[in-house]
Amino acid sequence: MKLKLILNLLLVLSISAFAQTSTQQSQTVPAWAKESPEQKWKRMEWWREARFGMFIHWGLYSVPARHEWVQSREKIPVEGYQKYFEAFNPDLYNPKDWAQKAKNAGMKYVVITAKHHEGFCLWDTKYSDFKATNTAAKRDLLKPLVDAFRAEGIRIGFYYSLIDWHHPEFTIDRAHPLRDNKDARSDKRDMSKYRTYMRNQLTELLTQFGQIDQLFLDYSYPGENGKGHADWDSEGLLRLVRKLQPQIIVDDRLDLYHTSWGWDYKTPEQFMPQEWPKVDGVKVPWETCQTFSGSWGYNRDEYTWKSPQQLTAMLSEVVSKGGNLLLNVGPTARGEFDSRANERLAAIGHWMKYNSRSIYGCTEAPPEFKKPDNCFLTYNPSTRRLYVHVLEWPFKSLHLKGYKGLVKYVQLLSDGSEIKFRENIAPGSHTTETTGDNDIMLELPVQKPEGAIPVIEIILK
Repeated sequence: MKLKLILNLLLVLSISAFAQTSTQQSQTVPAWAKESPEQKWKRMEWWREARFGMFIHWGLYSVPARHEWVQSREKIPVEGYQKYFEAFNPDLYNPKDWAQKAKNAGMKYVVITAKHHEGFCLWDTKYSDFKATNTAAKRDLLKPLVDAFRAEGIRIGFYYSLIDWHHPEFTIDRAHPLRDNKDARSDKRDMSKYRTYMRNQLTELLTQFGQIDQLFLDYSYPGENGKGHADWDSEGLLRLVRKLQPQIIVDDRLDLYHTSWGWDYKTPEQFMPQEWPKVDGVKVPWETCQTFSGSWGYNRDEYTWKSPQQLTAMLSEVVSKGGNLLLNVGPTARGEFDSRANERLAAIGHWMKYNSRSIYGCTEAPPEFKKPDNCFLTYNPSTRRLYVHVLEWPFKSLHLKGYKGLVKYVQLLSDGSEIKFRENIAPGSHTTETTGDNDIMLELPVQKPEGAIPVIEIILK
């Protein structure tokens, strides 16, 4: 009964955290952005339950295959970049195959780069000629992807770049390919025209493809020769987004960090926080976006690929800290996932087949449950089950401190086999190991169970 009261209190405190971040600056919240903590909690419920999504970076940069920032890194002008537009021909593109692989990997939502920094658009926008329908593909590439993933029960998210190196009115800044071109820097460009362009394109994306569940706007870099919320008219953009898709979840890259209403979740990129991220001391929703390798777009010669073991551990760790993992795939110029990505997706999918209960709907464990060494803990508040993700399989026993009286039953999640546990162990002739008054000892098989990371399921009283 005491534990149940504690867990109910934690749920109330979680909702209260939303309330605190919502009311800290209540006097400055515009009318269109006002939302009760309970409404926000409900709006983000599916996302918290999902925990695992697929990011897809796909555009013309898949043709040079040297990183999605190739245009900026190599300072390629629009005229020089045109050859990739002319060469782009994804003749093997099969979005149904992509969707099936995401589903098999256990991913519950997808975020696709409708437009990345290069300015190329995957859909048939009426506001630009720099789009898929004008390439050798001769068709809208976004609509069939949305349909394919939706058919598999996967929620839809769009990535839309605030940056656009192709648009003639996007002013040249420190990240622009023409940043060192003196003639280009003297051009008279009008950001107000580009802002109108963004509004028009976002209106297309949020009205022509049905319900869009998540929007990843990327990204702001305020300061000297950069761009921030004033350059984007971030408040105006967000107001438009909320009007067109009231239930959508929006990231934190509009440079509205100083508000409580200008973002829904934090986005640490290629980085693992040490603990659940906080704002003003309050835990906030968060999602880390990560790559299989060191590149987001397809990079033929990039070899720092994470192993299936690392990726599975990453997923476990993120959920153990109350977050989501958005794991990226960079398809090739011909429209396929390469073999390295397929291998890792399959490996994650195999692990998720047996261990997804420790991921979906799970979060950080209540504070009274201490993490054993070389383990991560996840917890499902609905089923009141605790999951021990064992990174290094110990020899015969696992000591859980402070668990006495809280545990009803323990099993190996992958096959449902019982794991016995003991309390009040006193030293004997063959051991000096003891448990404290509030500890228990799990009796483990000597041999590590099959799978990248074994998971132990603890059913609480």
